[in-house]
Amino acid sequence: MGGVRTSGDLVARMQLAKNMRLDDAKKYVADKLKVSLRDLTDEVTMREVREDLDISSIFMGYGSASRGIEAKFNIARLLDLEINCVEKFKKKTGI
Repeated sequence: MGGVRTSGDLVARMQLAKNMRLDDAKKYVADKLKVSLRDLTDEVTMREVREDLDISSIFMGYGSASRGIEAKFNIARLLDLEINCVEKFKKKTGI
Protein backbone atom coordinates (compact mmCIF):
# COMPACT_ATOMS: atom_id res chain seq x y z
CA MET A 1 0.00 0.00 0.00
CA GLY A 2 1.48 3.32 -1.03
CA GLY A 3 0.90 6.70 0.54
CA VAL A 4 -1.28 9.19 -1.33
CA ARG A 5 -1.35 6.96 -4.42
CA THR A 6 -3.60 4.49 -2.62
CA SER A 7 -4.65 4.51 1.04
CA GLY A 8 -1.46 3.67 2.92
CA ASP A 9 -1.29 7.07 4.58
CA LEU A 10 -4.84 6.72 5.92
CA VAL A 11 -4.27 3.18 7.19
CA ALA A 12 -1.00 4.20 8.88
CA ARG A 13 -2.71 7.19 10.46
CA MET A 14 -5.35 4.89 11.98
CA GLN A 15 -2.70 2.50 13.26
CA LEU A 16 -0.90 5.33 15.03
CA ALA A 17 -3.86 7.40 16.21
CA LYS A 18 -6.14 4.58 17.38
CA ASN A 19 -3.51 1.92 18.10
CA MET A 20 -5.14 -0.42 15.57
CA ARG A 21 -3.64 -3.56 14.15
CA LEU A 22 -3.01 -3.48 10.40
CA ASP A 23 -6.02 -5.59 9.40
CA ASP A 24 -8.35 -3.60 11.67
CA ALA A 25 -7.04 -0.30 10.30
CA LYS A 26 -7.54 -1.45 6.71
CA LYS A 27 -11.10 -2.55 7.43
CA TYR A 28 -11.89 0.70 9.24
CA VAL A 29 -10.56 2.84 6.38
CA ALA A 30 -12.31 0.72 3.74
CA ASP A 31 -15.61 1.04 5.61
CA LYS A 32 -15.24 4.82 5.98
CA LEU A 33 -14.32 5.23 2.30
CA LYS A 34 -17.09 2.79 1.29
CA VAL A 35 -14.74 0.64 -0.78
CA SER A 36 -13.61 -2.97 -0.59
CA LEU A 37 -10.36 -4.02 1.05
CA ARG A 38 -9.04 -4.87 -2.40
CA ASP A 39 -9.78 -1.34 -3.66
CA LEU A 40 -7.52 0.16 -0.97
CA THR A 41 -4.48 -0.85 -3.00
CA ASP A 42 -5.87 0.01 -6.44
CA GLU A 43 -4.32 3.30 -7.59
CA VAL A 44 -7.02 4.07 -10.15
CA THR A 45 -9.92 3.44 -7.77
CA MET A 46 -8.28 5.32 -4.91
CA ARG A 47 -7.52 8.32 -7.09
CA GLU A 48 -11.22 8.58 -7.90
CA VAL A 49 -12.23 8.05 -4.26
CA ARG A 50 -9.72 10.62 -3.01
CA GLU A 51 -10.88 13.17 -5.54
CA ASP A 52 -14.56 12.53 -4.77
CA LEU A 53 -13.98 12.86 -1.01
CA ASP A 54 -11.54 15.76 -1.46
CA ILE A 55 -8.84 14.18 0.69
CA SER A 56 -5.84 14.93 -1.51
CA SER A 57 -4.31 12.95 -4.31
CA ILE A 58 -0.96 12.64 -6.03
CA PHE A 59 -2.25 14.72 -8.95
CA MET A 60 -1.50 18.36 -8.16
CA GLY A 61 -2.57 20.02 -11.40
CA TYR A 62 -5.06 22.81 -11.97
CA GLY A 63 -8.40 21.99 -10.39
CA SER A 64 -6.92 19.19 -8.29
CA ALA A 65 -8.24 17.98 -4.96
CA SER A 66 -7.46 19.77 -1.72
CA ARG A 67 -3.95 19.77 -0.27
CA GLY A 68 -2.32 20.56 3.02
CA ILE A 69 -4.48 21.65 5.94
CA GLU A 70 -7.67 21.52 3.87
CA ALA A 71 -7.08 17.84 3.06
CA LYS A 72 -6.25 17.13 6.71
CA PHE A 73 -9.53 18.75 7.81
CA ASN A 74 -11.39 16.46 5.43
CA ILE A 75 -9.44 13.38 6.57
CA ALA A 76 -10.07 14.19 10.24
CA ARG A 77 -13.80 14.55 9.60
CA LEU A 78 -14.02 11.43 7.43
CA LEU A 79 -12.07 9.11 9.75
CA ASP A 80 -13.33 10.59 13.05
CA LEU A 81 -9.81 11.58 14.08
CA GLU A 82 -8.19 14.39 15.96
CA ILE A 83 -5.19 15.60 13.96
CA ASN A 84 -2.92 17.94 15.93
CA CYS A 85 -2.38 20.54 13.21
CA VAL A 86 -6.12 20.63 12.49
CA GLU A 87 -6.95 21.14 16.16
CA LYS A 88 -4.30 23.89 16.48
CA PHE A 89 -5.63 25.60 13.35
CA LYS A 90 -9.17 25.51 14.74
CA LYS A 91 -7.98 26.95 18.05
CA LYS A 92 -6.00 29.77 16.43
CA THR A 93 -8.78 30.73 14.04
CA GLY A 94 -11.64 30.24 16.48
CA ILE A 95 -13.39 27.62 14.35
